[in-house]
Amino acid sequence: MHAQIVLFDGFDPLDVVAPYEVLHAGGMASAGAVTVELVSAEGPREVAGGTGGLALRSTAALDPERAGLILVPGASGPMEDSPDIGAQGESIPALLGRTLTTELPVLLKAAMDNPEITVSTVCGGSLILAMAGLLEGRHATTHHLGMDMLDATGVHPVSARVVDDGDLITGAGVTSGLDLALYLLEREVGPRVAHAVEALFAHERRGVVWRNTGLEPVRF
Repeated sequence: MHAQIVLFDGFDPLDVVAPYEVLHAGGMASAGAVTVELVSAEGPREVAGGTGGLALRSTAALDPERAGLILVPGASGPMEDSPDIGAQGESIPALLGRTLTTELPVLLKAAMDNPEITVSTVCGGSLILAMAGLLEGRHATTHHLGMDMLDATGVHPVSARVVDDGDLITGAGVTSGLDLALYLLEREVGPRVAHAVEALFAHERRGVVWRNTGLEPVRF
């Protein structure tokens, strides 16, 4: 499984680094069955995150034709515009909205149309897809402060740590990136590899993994 983790201006570093380390370790534990790289819509470049200007380098352009996994992080910054906090003082909603002016939505749509790709998100990454009109009618989660926005864009919001909606897997708040990536390893490579990585990082997964299967519960 090859994983492409997307960088965009103002990304949340923890949304990127936590899944990257888990997936990279999964590659080591599986003798190379998992590979991971950092990409952007624009191709190789330095990309400034929203936490203190911390930058990471994308090494390639996002490729919606390459089978495997694409992971979209959220943004980091204040909830409202501020001259002192975040990337250029921009709020998280502004940073997420700015991605819609790039080629990223077009590339993500192509990826979601590709049956050989699973698209995943951490935190506000699902809001990028939702604002681009790519999640209507789907089940997804995000940071608790963004659940109303999911609902407003025609998404079925689910309050769970990880939501598995088939070829769309979304994580909730920032640290859910660890649990999301471990779940991806378990689903795609197997539970033994996922457990080995979990033990290596001394991390115990928490919260619910909600799957769109089984009987629909009646309301209490």
